[in-house]
This record gives sequence, C-alpha cells and structure tokens, in this order.
Amino acid sequence: MPNKPHGMSNQSSEEPIRLSKLMSMRGICSRREADKYIALGLVQVDGEVITTLGYKVDHDQQVELSPNAKLQQDQLITVLLNKPPGFVSGQPEKGYQSAITLITRTNAIDPNIPVPKRKGLAPAGRLDIDSSGLMVYTEDGRIAKQLIGEHSQIEKEYAIRVKGEIKNHQIQSLSTGIELDGRHLKRASIQQISPQRLIFILKEGRKRQIRRMCETVGLTVVTLVRTRIGNVKLADLPRGKWRLLDDQEYF
Repeated sequence: MPNKPHGMSNQSSEEPIRLSKLMSMRGICSRREADKYIALGLVQVDGEVITTLGYKVDHDQQVELSPNAKLQQDQLITVLLNKPPGFVSGQPEKGYQSAITLITRTNAIDPNIPVPKRKGLAPAGRLDIDSSGLMVYTEDGRIAKQLIGEHSQIEKEYAIRVKGEIKNHQIQSLSTGIELDGRHLKRASIQQISPQRLIFILKEGRKRQIRRMCETVGLTVVTLVRTRIGNVKLADLPRGKWRLLDDQEYF
C-alpha cells in the first residue's frame, strides 16, 4: 500500500500516483518544482505537510502549496523575445547560436530591469531556425505546461508569405485535410490577407509544421513570423529584443 496521510479518501477508483505528478497534472507547478517544494516541506495533502519524495496520493485529494511556495512562484521570471532568423530556439547547434544568448542588457527594451540568469530559463515552445517572432523563455513550470503541455489549447498565430499566388483550394486543404507523419493535424484557422500572405492560427506545434503543411499543397514559405501566443502579442517588440512578461499579462 502507498503511504498516505491519515483520513485519506478511499473512494477513488484510480490507482494512487506520485504527489509531484498530480501537482503537475493540476497545473500547480512542474514535477521538478513539485519535488523541490516537497523536499522543503512546502506542500500539504489534506492539511498534512508532506516531505517524502515519491509520496503517492489519490487523484481526489486536496493538495496545497504553502504561502512561502506561492511567493516563490510569484517571483519566477518569464521572458518574451522576438527571435530573429538564424538563431535556434533551444540548445545551440553547430554553427548556430541559441536565441537565449540575446537576453542581454543591450537587447532589453528596458535597460533598467535586471537581466535574468539564462540558466534558469527554458524555452516554452520552439521556432525553426529560418523563422522569427515571439519566443517564450520561462522559469515557471506552470507557464511551460500551459503553452506546451500535452493537452495545451493555447492558440499560436503566425504571419507567413509564400512564393506564387495562393489558390482557394490550397487554403481549404490547409484548413481541414492535412496529414503529417501519418497523423491528421488539428483543424487550423487560415486567413488570406493578400495574394501571397496568410495568417495561420494553430493549437499545436509539430516540427516545421507550417512549412510542411504548405509544401503538401504546393506552396513554399518565404517568411514566417509568430505574432501571438494566447493573449500575448508580439506587437511592436523589435527583432532581437526582449522584455519581461507583465504582471497583468496572461496567456
């Protein structure tokens, strides 16, 4: 039997799971952050402080962070960067820099804001090396899960330009009939704004997805810019510059 607090409910029909996994599933924090908070004694299950890593609980139990842990979460930093082409989103590759190296005082919109330590920042999503636009780097596991978690429903908006003139049947196919790697894609919202320009709105982000989608209908992408993630817009953030996610902004 898994260890559990006194008074634990036995009505759940699901198998007990690790406390850190349940916290991640509920969007409380990432599993890595959960383990840190548990080890520090900052997590309560049904009112009882838990300090044992690997502790198992039922799915319906009450889990709460201490005020101190919530304060730590409020201090986690999220950076918005306008990634230029030629930079990779994540780890540097041979001959190419990671876009995270642009998070410097020189590239800050507000030079008075302290530059966050890059070591604690992780990319919440990606843009291929030839694309540009809004990238999110965050210390906050809740935001990462919201943006790139398995069940994420956050919209991502892209402005693209293609070679040649776009036909109506190509837009129709892009919206409803594309299959990549043997799997049908989620329905995309696509709007044509000029003979060679499209706006894509997606709720998934498979590798080079838009470029590959366009290739299947005979279109070649010339430029691709991510302009929005959820409620957060690229707006007038200059290419290569960064700013912090504002306290009043939510994806």
